[in-house]
Amino acid sequence: MSWKVPRFTNNHFFAFFILIVSVNASIGYMACEAQGVEITELQIEGAPGGIVFIADPHLKESNLAHVRMVIGEINRLQPSVVLIGGDFVYGRDPDLGLQEVWREIDAPAYAVLGNHDYKAGIAATTGIGKVSALSGASLHPDCYDVTCLRDPATDLAFADEVEAVLEANGVTVLRNEVVELDIEGERLVIVGVDDGWAGMADPPLLEPSDAFTIFMVHEPECRADWSCDLILAGHTHGGQFNSPILQLANNAGIVELNGMKEGENSPTYISRGIGTSNLDRDLRLFCTPEIVVIHPPSPGTGV
Repeated sequence: MSWKVPRFTNNHFFAFFILIVSVNASIGYMACEAQGVEITELQIEGAPGGIVFIADPHLKESNLAHVRMVIGEINRLQPSVVLIGGDFVYGRDPDLGLQEVWREIDAPAYAVLGNHDYKAGIAATTGIGKVSALSGASLHPDCYDVTCLRDPATDLAFADEVEAVLEANGVTVLRNEVVELDIEGERLVIVGVDDGWAGMADPPLLEPSDAFTIFMVHEPECRADWSCDLILAGHTHGGQFNSPILQLANNAGIVELNGMKEGENSPTYISRGIGTSNLDRDLRLFCTPEIVVIHPPSPGTGV
């Protein structure tokens, strides 16, 4: 039996050339998409005007200019308050000096910490472990308990450093804390729930109130069906590398990656975030970074 050596024709080389160009073009497109930003408007009855929410900046040298551009867009919106849904850092040895960029926000800013800010579940294997461990947590509003997710890798000292740097740069960090604001005569209550994957989430109990109330939590899977007007979450990057099939699964409730999710007591909005954590260079596919703006329905619209 004889073997024939494959003969490569010009067609083979042309096909290989097209493949290489296509891959490079795809990466170029994903890099370009990651440098953009879209504004999502949520019109919610009773909401004070001008609440802005972003999540997952994952600051690094390569995306600092993009985050600065996002802040410029936020300032252009003239927000009453800016909420940031955690994961400020990137990598195991981040440059905390980059967090100075938050000084450029022209509004009061409040935030929660994310799992990267605790170095909790930041590798693929440990992240899977966190999702698995969540089965042992209690997510009922009356007996909420995620301490089963806490492990020796959770870096409490590092989280304290991140909080101190953020506070020094104008961002108030809420770690299971409540703040009440007056926005042009409207009362806004913000409940900042500390990170779930780090096992640190322990939301305070609230007295009944007619104030518009927002719970802010990093991981959407760590939320309870709290009685409030809106829950805000990040963590998922919206899926980051999206597809029509994945988006259909999200829209059908099979997975929770982005957008509005209804609950028995309150809706949850999951942001696509503005940064990414898995590569030195931000890449996204059909999942543009997002600024969320919350305000009451426009007069006469009926929505």
